[in-house]
Amino acid sequence: MELKSYQHKVIQDLEQYLGYVQEYKKINVAFNNYWEDKIGPYNPITGEGMEPYKNNIPNAANVCIKVPTAGGKTFIACNALHTIFNAFGSELPKAVVWLVPWSNLLNQTVSNLSNPEHPYRQRLDTLFNHRVEVYEKKDLLQGSNFNPTVVQDQLTIIVMSFASLRASNKEDRKVFQENGQLAPFVAQYKDHSHVLDNTDETALINVIRSLNPVLVVDESHNAESKLSVDMLKNLNPSFILDLTATPKENSNIISLVPAIELKKEHMVKLPVIVYNHHDKTEVINSALHLQRKLEVLAIDQHKKGGKYIRPIVLFQAQPKTNNDNTTFDKLKEQLLKIGIPEEQIKIKTADRDELKGIDLMDKSCPVRYIITINALKEGWDCPFAYILASLADKSSAVDVEQILGRVLRQPYVMKHAASLLNVSYVLTASAKFNDTLQNIVEGLQASGFSEKDYRQRDIMPEEEKKSSGGDPMESFLFPEQQESDTNQEDEIDKDRVSFNPEFEAETPSEDAVVVEIESMAEEQNKEMEAEIEKQQSQPIDENQFMEMGDKVKRYKLIEQHREVAKEIQLPQFYLETPQGDIFGTGEELLNQEALLKNFKLSNEDTKIDFDQISSDLYKVDIEKVGKDEYTPRFTKIEDQLVKDPMVEYILAKPKENQVKDIAHQLIQLVGNMYPISDQEIRKYIERILASLNPEQLKDILVRKYSYAEKIKAKVRLHADAYAEEQFNDMVKIGKVVTKPTWQFADAIVPGILGGSISNSLYEREGSMNNFETTIITDIASMNNIAFWHRNLGRSKGFSINGFKSNHYPDFIVVTKSGNIILLETKGDDRDNPDSASKRRLGNKWADLAGKNYHYFMVYDKISPDDAYNRTKAKELLAKL
Repeated sequence: MELKSYQHKVIQDLEQYLGYVQEYKKINVAFNNYWEDKIGPYNPITGEGMEPYKNNIPNAANVCIKVPTAGGKTFIACNALHTIFNAFGSELPKAVVWLVPWSNLLNQTVSNLSNPEHPYRQRLDTLFNHRVEVYEKKDLLQGSNFNPTVVQDQLTIIVMSFASLRASNKEDRKVFQENGQLAPFVAQYKDHSHVLDNTDETALINVIRSLNPVLVVDESHNAESKLSVDMLKNLNPSFILDLTATPKENSNIISLVPAIELKKEHMVKLPVIVYNHHDKTEVINSALHLQRKLEVLAIDQHKKGGKYIRPIVLFQAQPKTNNDNTTFDKLKEQLLKIGIPEEQIKIKTADRDELKGIDLMDKSCPVRYIITINALKEGWDCPFAYILASLADKSSAVDVEQILGRVLRQPYVMKHAASLLNVSYVLTASAKFNDTLQNIVEGLQASGFSEKDYRQRDIMPEEEKKSSGGDPMESFLFPEQQESDTNQEDEIDKDRVSFNPEFEAETPSEDAVVVEIESMAEEQNKEMEAEIEKQQSQPIDENQFMEMGDKVKRYKLIEQHREVAKEIQLPQFYLETPQGDIFGTGEELLNQEALLKNFKLSNEDTKIDFDQISSDLYKVDIEKVGKDEYTPRFTKIEDQLVKDPMVEYILAKPKENQVKDIAHQLIQLVGNMYPISDQEIRKYIERILASLNPEQLKDILVRKYSYAEKIKAKVRLHADAYAEEQFNDMVKIGKVVTKPTWQFADAIVPGILGGSISNSLYEREGSMNNFETTIITDIASMNNIAFWHRNLGRSKGFSINGFKSNHYPDFIVVTKSGNIILLETKGDDRDNPDSASKRRLGNKWADLAGKNYHYFMVYDKISPDDAYNRTKAKELLAKL
């Protein structure tokens, strides 16, 4: 299971933030600068920019990732753990407390993280060399395979519920009580400053506190009370990662996933089709017919080689009241009377769980109808759930926001051939339909989506709403005009249910209302697919900015340049693809992945100069500097690792095992080098290590961060060289061409602003260093220049895509005669192979783009091959 593109972006954002922590040495300063560089400074008056860091838990960096329902929060967290532990020194035990709000979510999390066949556990095993152990509270209290030795040698994940740390009952108080099973940990304590007042040093809470764990807080919006915050503080964490679809006001968001990204990846069934009926009987009738229609489509798809789907209806029953409205028992009775087989119906409420032990995704499972109230609100996932049918009283606004997310998850994370299987459905009979729609919007928002993600149809006449108690004021003023018994007409009428359960499942539905719902779904699905198609080329950064709305300060095109600028389409490299591709257009935007398709790193040479290894690398830890005041502590790596007992432990093994262990550590530090596989990197590193003697292997363990950087640079050198050779070959035979596609945006988000210089394309341009400012000031004042633009990096601006990672030239300059210049500035100390490679790429782009396109790399005084010093560049530019 690989990261989706947006999930990969989340991990990149986390890595970037941790890089800022390394650079600025303070958690809050790092956070503030991280966002300032992305979207500009915070303005408390206008609300633009990201609010400053909130120091919620003083002894830890506390950051939040916003991910909509079905966005893969758990998988993101598994990958994030690797990123976080790489940012800390190896003295910190790899201990994680994974907190969840409910017991059913706890059981699900433990099961998935423990199961060696599950993608979550497989990812953890890959990232942590199969040294992973998952514990529940009961395991720890018994000391079951939980001791200082195993904790030192593995990733330890402790899954707990919020409640189990709140000492509110006898069972939970055990966490705070003396425990002889955990006595071995006491001997490992550095000191006793972490021991909570009035608790024994052997108490589980103090053992956890001694580990300075990383906290993963799932559904973190449920952990905002003072009690919950105190609970988090009690764990003495080193880092807190919040995961939620709805961050609270005090969250420190470092990455957010736009809903459109889930739609692109077919993670969710959207839009939601909402249909308001006359009464409950119609709701049930439509639900039964619609379920059959969807199942007929699913059966046909399966026969043609598609995935197995058995669409399920969630009936949301009315809670029991004095009036005994439609309860779950009564509803089941009604369904049985209609003829629905009992094995197809299950009840799931707070008190009754007939789903326990049932795998709803199993082909042999007969369940098609689940009756609930709100017990499915969290922690229950079944992608086969398609229809939410609410049987609330007609006079009520339907309260669906808590369980709407249960029908949003897309089966098998793929687009299905039948369009009706790519959307979800909510069926209601509410006289207060506008209020119901508001609840649906709130439900979508609680899942990380918006009011744009549903479509509705209301067939209940206004007169009927009025007589159903829809207007409380009229009911108060004119009670004699109201129906004496509004419930009577709302009873389920078996005779009006046209569904025949005795027909075979393959029999299609001809119910008129369902036909209308189908038509709505097909039309709205087509609209959404068109929107997704339009969004495919949109960078994730821009979608993030759209999600953030008014927080992002944008600067518009200057009107006098608009007409010329909007006519410009900058060419990018495209690769010819087979025309036979079912979705293909015959060409795709070139990236290095395509060029490295047949690259075998394991075959490349391993000659690396390790003589000049740096000794001054540092990693971050957290230390207390005053009352409730903490700051990152930076420990010199080699000082830290010389004392690391793991060094001697590894060196005591046979050389073959040493190589495997050290290779694993280096692979983690080298990190993801997609599209080069982890397996190829492993083989390459093992070849390097196999030729080294014991002293050299020990030196790598002591200074592994520096060695990893050297290896990474060598791998990148090999990959770039191979990709460039492939690129040149494909250009030669016409398989790679340029195509004008990139356009200037109407507005930009430069982040930190540069100085105001004449002839700029936008109201304000992005920041520039002194040399860049000098160069563009000279150029902007030239008579032949129409306008210039500070090209934005990090996926915001124009890139020359080619054999290297995307190259973002510093400036785009347009002359009055229509010449377009990409200009890259370099200090005289930056004449290196990387700069030479960018020149070759830039010049190849200019050659293929056409006679009006030019690429300049400009230094101050020197003039390397195919580059210019400042004076020569000005002279040439003046003639364009």
